[in-house]
Amino acid sequence: MTALPASARVVIIGGGVAGCSVAYHLAKLGWTDIVLLERKQLTSGTTWHAAGLIGQLRASANMTRLAKYTADLYVKLEEETGIATGMRQCGSISVALTTERREELLRSATMGRANGVEVEEISVAEVKQRYPHLETADVTGAVYIPRDGQGDPTNITQALARGARSGGVRVVENAKVTAIRSDKGRVTGVDVDAGGEPAHIACEHVVNCAGMWAHGVGAMAGLAVPLHACEHFYIVTEPIAGLGQLPVLRVPDECAYYKEDAGKILLGAFEPVAKPWPPLGQPIPEDFCFDQLPEDFDHFEPILDKAVRRMPLLADAGIHTFFNGPESFTPDDRYYLGEAPNLRNFWVACGFNSIGIQSSGGAGMALAQWMEGGEPPFDLWDVDIRRVQPFQANRTYLYDRSRETLGLLYADHFPYRQMASARGVRRSPIHEHLKARGAVFGETAGWERANWFARADQEREYRYSWGRQNWFENQRDEHLAVREGVGLFDMTSFGKIRVEGRDACAFLQRLCANDVDVETGRIVYTQMLNRRGGIESDLTVSRLSETAFLLVVPAATLQRDLAWIRRHVGDAFVTVTDMTASEAVLCVMGPRSRELMQKVSPADFSNQKNPFGTFAEIEIGYGVARAHRVSYVGELGWELYVSSDQAAHVFEAIADAGDGLDLKLCGLHALDSCRIEKAFRHFGHDITDEDHVLEAGLGFAVKADKGDFVGREAVLSKQETGLNRRLVQFRLRDAEPLLFHNEAILRDGQIVGTITSGNYGHHLGGAVGLGYVPCPGESEAQVLASRYEVEIAGVRVAADASLRPLYDPKAERVRA
Repeated sequence: MTALPASARVVIIGGGVAGCSVAYHLAKLGWTDIVLLERKQLTSGTTWHAAGLIGQLRASANMTRLAKYTADLYVKLEEETGIATGMRQCGSISVALTTERREELLRSATMGRANGVEVEEISVAEVKQRYPHLETADVTGAVYIPRDGQGDPTNITQALARGARSGGVRVVENAKVTAIRSDKGRVTGVDVDAGGEPAHIACEHVVNCAGMWAHGVGAMAGLAVPLHACEHFYIVTEPIAGLGQLPVLRVPDECAYYKEDAGKILLGAFEPVAKPWPPLGQPIPEDFCFDQLPEDFDHFEPILDKAVRRMPLLADAGIHTFFNGPESFTPDDRYYLGEAPNLRNFWVACGFNSIGIQSSGGAGMALAQWMEGGEPPFDLWDVDIRRVQPFQANRTYLYDRSRETLGLLYADHFPYRQMASARGVRRSPIHEHLKARGAVFGETAGWERANWFARADQEREYRYSWGRQNWFENQRDEHLAVREGVGLFDMTSFGKIRVEGRDACAFLQRLCANDVDVETGRIVYTQMLNRRGGIESDLTVSRLSETAFLLVVPAATLQRDLAWIRRHVGDAFVTVTDMTASEAVLCVMGPRSRELMQKVSPADFSNQKNPFGTFAEIEIGYGVARAHRVSYVGELGWELYVSSDQAAHVFEAIADAGDGLDLKLCGLHALDSCRIEKAFRHFGHDITDEDHVLEAGLGFAVKADKGDFVGREAVLSKQETGLNRRLVQFRLRDAEPLLFHNEAILRDGQIVGTITSGNYGHHLGGAVGLGYVPCPGESEAQVLASRYEVEIAGVRVAADASLRPLYDPKAERVRA
C-alpha cells in the first residue's frame, strides 16, 4: 500500500469516477501534493456497475455545457493515458409515445441547438431505419444526437486515475476516512484507517467524492450532504445474432433505456416507484465492495414486459445477467458541486443520480477551476451545494423522497411539476387558513407555498401538460385581481437575515452595490456582486436602526446568501442571524391595497407619510407589523412582516376587511406572471453569478461613486468598454403559445440565445419572457431594430422586443 503522507494540499475522499476526475483536473491545473483516498478499491462502490451512457443534452445550458465537455474528454482520454475507455460515439435516439413527450423532446432539441449540441428531430421511419428491431407503430416523435455515446465506466475511471497519477497525485486504496478535522470554520485534516493502522493527514482542502457514502462523510464535518441510495436494475442478454451496432435508445414513456454492446443488449430502467437501499435505519455494510444486491425480478418484470413488446427479439434472447446495484439520489435529482456553505475548503462532487459517468468529466473540471479561482467558473447554481437546506439531511426524509426521485429521471419533465413525496416539512403560520380556502401548494426549499387557489368545484391538484394546465384560468383571475383590484400573497418563505453591530453599515456598504447607508425606515434594492461584476445575491436591505439591517432574499437562495455574507465578515464587528422563521410575510398588492390597509390599520399609508421604498411600524387588527412599501408584482402594495405568533390573527383581520373589496387570495404562479410583465429579474434564471449586473439591466441599483465595494472595478470597466449583451423582454405576438425557459431566441433568423424565464402575461395578452441578446458595440436602437422570433418545440413565433418593461415602464403604479 502507498504510504500515507503526514500532510497534503488536497485530500479527495472516494475513488469512483468523480473523485478520479477531480484529481485529474486539479493535476492538469498544476496542483501538486494531492492524495486520493479510497476505502476499498477504485470503482468498487457504484461506478463499476454503471451503464456507461454518455449523453450531452441536459436540462439547462450550463449542465449541457458540462456534459458536452465530458463526451469530448472521454474521446481523447484513451490517447492521452493509454487505457481504452470504450468510448464510442454511436449516437442516441430518444423516442416519444405521447404528444406531450414529443413536445418535451422537441423543446429539449431546441435548447440543445442553442447551446451547440448537434441534435435533430427524426421521423418514425428514420427511427426504424436506425433501430430496425424497434416496434414503432405508436411512436409519436423522436430526436437523434449523433455525438452521444457509451463507454466503459471502470476503464474511464482508471484512465482518469492514471492521468492524475502522471500529474503527481497519490492514489491510496484500502484507506478509509474516519473523521474530518476543522478549526475556526476551516478544514485542517482527516483521520484515516489504513488497513487497520490509524493515521492523520493535515491538509488545506478536503473533497467529498464518496458517492453513496457522501452523506456520512458530510456528517463527519457537521454538514448536510443529502442523498440516499436506491436499487437500480438492468439485464444483459446473451449474444443476439445479427444485432449489429446500434445507437443508445431511450424510451422514457416505458421507463427504459437500451444499450448494445458486443452483440448483447443491456436493458435498464428508472421505474416510477423505487426501492431505497439500505433499509431505513441500517448503514451501508462495512464490507461493501463490488457487491450486488439481491435480485427482485417481480419488481423489474413490468419493465421487461413492455420491453419485449417494444423490441420483440428480446422474447427469444436469453438473459445472461440480471443485475441489481445501488445508485445514490438527491432530493431534487440534481448533483452537488462546490464549497460547503459553512466550512471553508470542504468541497463536494457527489449525488450524481445515476448519470455520474456522463457528468463527472465536466463536474471535475468545473470543481477544479472553482478551487483554483475561489469562485465558480460559470453559473453552477443548478448543482450548487449551497441550495441544500439543513433539514434535508434527515434520513427518514431522504428515504421517503428517494422512492420518487429515481423515477423522475424518465418521468415527463413538465413545467411546474411538484414533488409528491416527503412534503409538509416547513409551513407558514397561515398554512391551514390557505388550505381551507382552496390553496394548491408547491414546494421550495422545503416550504409549502400556495401556488394557486382552486374554486370550490375544482379539484385541488395539478394536471400537468406542456399546454395550458388546469390552473391557467385560476392564475388569470388572480393576476387580473392584482392588476385591477387587490390580492393577498403569503410570502413567509422569504429568507430574512439580520445583520447588526457596530460595523454593520460599513460591512454592507462593502458587500452591496447600491448605497445602503440611508436613514432608518428606508428600503434599498441592491445586488451583491463578485469580482467579475456577476450577481451573487439579489435582495432588499431595510435599515432598522443605526446598527441593524434586515436583508430579504428568495427562499431558495437563503443558504447561499448566508454563506456569501459570512464569508466576507472578516474582522468586522457584526453578527449575522437567520431570522426566517420568526416572521410571516403577507403581501397586500393592487390598486385597491391602500383602501384595504386603511380598513385594518389606523396608520397613515399616504405617499407623504409612507412613500415607496420605506417601511413603517403599524398597528394591524389587534397586532403589530412592519409595513414595507415595495412590490414584486409592479403595483401599489405592502409586504407586511408579522411576528409568527400573530400571523394567523393578522391574516384573519385582513381577510375579513377584504370581503367588501373583493380581496383575492393569490398564489406564486400569479406572482410570477405579474413580475414577468414588469420584467423583474428572477435569481437563478435571469440573473446569476455569471451575469454582469449592467448587462442584466440593473445599473440603476449600482452606486459606483459611493466608495469601494466588491465588484466595483468590474462595474467601472464595463461602463468604459460597453455592454456585450443585454437582457431583453419579449412578448409573443401569437397569444396561444407558452414560454417557460430555454426556448431559443432568434435574431434576424439566427439563434443568439435562450429565454431565461417566461410566463403568461394575462394583462399583456401573450406569453412573456426574458433573455440575453449579444450586442457588442450596439446601441439600444440597433438592438431593437432587428426582427425577433422565439423557437418553441421547433416552431418559430414572432416576438416583440423591449428594453423597458412592457407593463408600466415608468413605474407609476407602484408609486401611486
